[in-house]
Amino acid sequence: MAGGAGRYPPEYREQLVELARAGRSAGSLAREFEPSEQTIRNWVRQADVDEGRRGDGLTTEARRELSRLKRDNKRLRVERDILKKAAA
Repeated sequence: MAGGAGRYPPEYREQLVELARAGRSAGSLAREFEPSEQTIRNWVRQADVDEGRRGDGLTTEARRELSRLKRDNKRLRVERDILKKAAA
């Protein structure tokens, strides 16, 4: 879902997570609202990780940091390769 990360506003996601935590099933929420059942389950799981209720995943902040580091690493590799070719 990397491409659809901004498809739904954070407030919308939070409301659906709260409804799911209040006892509504992901299936009933999916039928009533647009996101798929699995998407809603993923949101609930990520919210649990972010709030410390679960310890089996990366927080949203850690995911962002990891993505940033991967981008930086890729950029640095490209720059290193350019410098190697220029020095040769």
